[in-house]
Amino acid sequence: MTAKLTSNTTSKSKSFQTPKSAGYRMPAEWERHEATWLSWPKDPVTWPGRVPQAEEIFIKMITVLSPHETVNLLVNDAKTEENVSKRLKAAGTDLKNVKIHKIVTVDSWIRDYGPIFIIRERKGVRPLDSRGLTPFREIAYTDWIFNAWGGKYADLAKDNVIPEKLEPVLKIPRFETRLVLEGGSIDVNGSGTLLTTEQCLLTNTRNPHLSKEGIEKALSDYLGIKHVIWLGEGIVGDDTDGHVDDIVRFVGPKTVICALEEDEHDANYPMLKENYERLKQAVDQDGKKLEVIPFPMPGKVMSDEGRLPASYANFYIANHVVLVPVFGHKNDKFALAILKEMFPKREIAGIHCEPLVWGLGAIHCVTQQQPA
Repeated sequence: MTAKLTSNTTSKSKSFQTPKSAGYRMPAEWERHEATWLSWPKDPVTWPGRVPQAEEIFIKMITVLSPHETVNLLVNDAKTEENVSKRLKAAGTDLKNVKIHKIVTVDSWIRDYGPIFIIRERKGVRPLDSRGLTPFREIAYTDWIFNAWGGKYADLAKDNVIPEKLEPVLKIPRFETRLVLEGGSIDVNGSGTLLTTEQCLLTNTRNPHLSKEGIEKALSDYLGIKHVIWLGEGIVGDDTDGHVDDIVRFVGPKTVICALEEDEHDANYPMLKENYERLKQAVDQDGKKLEVIPFPMPGKVMSDEGRLPASYANFYIANHVVLVPVFGHKNDKFALAILKEMFPKREIAGIHCEPLVWGLGAIHCVTQQQPA
């Protein structure tokens, strides 16, 4: 298994060391961001009868994020760019921090098909300001194969090209892999530990040629991971084969929140309870036990075709703010309160996401962080 580094400074790919051997690691989501990446919603199949509502949710997300970091938004054409700009201006959005890029996408799940960013600290130092010197962080990104969640949607797999298309925009090194991985299937603490599920990464529709150990080796090579915590299954209605960002999330280097269903008769109850029990026995990259915080679920959220994968765990941690999906359920306030306790210095912004989850994802699924 080899990594291929491509760069905007050359037209030809060349063999290169793996990100891990080059000193890179995937940072935690709460580490400082340079930007958030989004792709404007447009697909009526993804959001049947709800594209306008999905658009309004995106306007809200951009408006909340833009005072704190750059928002990079992908749109298909100039007409959409003009329309979105007018709506953002009308919403009072901080437009100086919004950059719109005309890059065609099929759908909006940039967490899964977009770049996964990595960073490293150079051994040298550079002047920061009059206070002295600071270590110099470099940023790159990994480009994985996106096969639309195990080959479920052939038309959506076309978004696999987006990381390569972003190379001239980002102007940073790109590590191209020959492995299938979606960003929502993993979560990291920035110190070397990664969360994922057996249901997703061990499915034979992604990397059937790799064993569990082979997948761990790939995560180590490309993301600088030292230790993997394997959970079991995801929630009902999730067409991604159990993405971890709907069930368990790091909220600190040694702290995780774990979704639990209080109704013993609910279909989500047994798998979430099993994941909680696994986490109680889990350790981090240094062999230390994790602090596991129980996290509520929002009950059943239904579409015309059945249950939707609604979860408060699909939140997004940005600079100075956490965007949280809420669903008009009594547990909304409890989820927001727990996250406020976990992130006391950040604003906790609840955004009603019932229309968004009709697309089988929520806030975390449609965002991707670019670290500073």
